[in-house]
Amino acid sequence: MNMRFSASVQKQIQPLVNLQRAINMEPFFRRKDKVVFVVGPTGTGKSRLAIDLATRIPAEVINCDKMQVYKGLDTVTNKVTEEECRGVPHHLIGVVEDPIANFTCDDFRFHALEAVNSVVARDRLPIIAGGSNSFVEALANDDPDFRLRYECCFLWVDVSLPVLHSFVSERVDRMVKAGLVKEVRSMFDPSKSNYSQGIRRAIGVPELDQYFRNEHIVDAKNRAKLLDRAIAKIKENNCILACRQLRKILRLYNRWSWKMHRIDATEVFLKSGEEAEEAWEKLVAGPSSRIVEQFLYDGDHMTTIVPSETVTVMASAGIPIPIPAMVAAVTR
Repeated sequence: MNMRFSASVQKQIQPLVNLQRAINMEPFFRRKDKVVFVVGPTGTGKSRLAIDLATRIPAEVINCDKMQVYKGLDTVTNKVTEEECRGVPHHLIGVVEDPIANFTCDDFRFHALEAVNSVVARDRLPIIAGGSNSFVEALANDDPDFRLRYECCFLWVDVSLPVLHSFVSERVDRMVKAGLVKEVRSMFDPSKSNYSQGIRRAIGVPELDQYFRNEHIVDAKNRAKLLDRAIAKIKENNCILACRQLRKILRLYNRWSWKMHRIDATEVFLKSGEEAEEAWEKLVAGPSSRIVEQFLYDGDHMTTIVPSETVTVMASAGIPIPIPAMVAAVTR
């Protein structure tokens, strides 16, 4: 409810006596803790960058991928391995055991905020990384507690779409060699054809349905064709996902006043071996580290949090209101 007063009513309001001494303003002025988000389409190296950053500064990674929150299908969902984590603690990976549970944006907001608070309490930087931009928006923009307590820096890892599509297709081939088909078969149930819930939505699961249903009733040649068709569909849907994620990031960038830094990793993906590693450090990890360090150690930045009721009283009493100030909204 908006609190508005007519001119006649406003004239009747008298300033409180000795208001400067009566109000303790200390709780309303504090530095915000800081959080880094690593966003980008699938396959751009978000997890790697988050881990690279966390090996250079005291930090922990919080997963923001809606399929990786589920337990199982590690290959299909591209979960980081223990070796890839390099000792960096990770949160919200494989925490949902029910494969058909609906882990919503509200669920993510609740659990992610808990994780962020826990990481900050250990004097470490929370790095939220993943491709589920609806989760990012739910936390960074729609959660009032988070917005009041934390200042955010966004690293957007971008790769030219033609280059990324080629990489994503090659990655699917590597996933197949790593056991993707066997992994999905372990959870296949011929009595179920609904792929709209839980981890069953993960790209790689519904695409293999027809292959599993028919592999035992067709000859080897047609079985191979079914598998090739399924793998091609997995590649296609991963590319579609990358395009959709990019469009979402662009909408978020244009809609909200976020400190978003675009990191172009295209050249990295055009190289291989040692040249790719050098390009990653020069073009992605190095610049991102400098951005985060500047974000963390900017000593001039002070966020002022002033509830709107207090602003009204301060204005009535003639107390200067700090500018810029973040006013905690009480209107709905």
